[in-house]
Amino acid sequence: MALQSMGMSKIQELYDACDWNFSSGKEGLPTLKQIRWLQGLLDAMEPADVGIDATRTDERLMEDEPIPKSQYGLFLAQSVTQVTYIHIHECDDFSIGVFCFPAGATFPLHDHPNMVVLSKVLYGGLARIAADDRVMEAPCKASVLFPRSGGNIHSFTAITPCAVLDILAPPYSDERERPSTYFNEIPIPSLPGCAILEETDLPEDFTVVGAPYVGPELTVEMEDYY
Repeated sequence: MALQSMGMSKIQELYDACDWNFSSGKEGLPTLKQIRWLQGLLDAMEPADVGIDATRTDERLMEDEPIPKSQYGLFLAQSVTQVTYIHIHECDDFSIGVFCFPAGATFPLHDHPNMVVLSKVLYGGLARIAADDRVMEAPCKASVLFPRSGGNIHSFTAITPCAVLDILAPPYSDERERPSTYFNEIPIPSLPGCAILEETDLPEDFTVVGAPYVGPELTVEMEDYY
């Protein structure tokens, strides 16, 4: 099943594996073996593999200035002051991208309707609220959320500056009835630790800004573009 070839970048291997597993010609969800294959590829990913310098900052950076690159042309992710998304690839079948968080930033409680979600913390520490509360700190194994096996609704809080490489299959889409839904937690006094989830609007103070992808170039299937 391996698609690795001499000289191929890790992000190209990941894209090829996603294309193989999630292409429209496939029927049903990927098998557990296929998911483990993708998790193994994600486990090997490091910040530089997606064009990120996770070690240096630019102290001169102001909130209204563009994010600078390092002398090696890498994205200085430690300099972000708000949640930042690096778009790597998106097609009808899957998307690949990186969320960069400054310390203390929170991603509101949300769902992934009918999606398989694979995530890898590239650097830093991230508290994840899902079916179980846990802290993921790099280096760590990639995680996976399945659409019908619990844990699909979650939120993130950055304990330290961190970045998460995400694969969504299929991606969010209003047109294809896969919009994101956000929730409030209403505690149940008689059941400590339990809560009722109430749908809500996206918090007005929550914003995500975009940043360019400056990692290795991808060779993609032409039908993936839209």
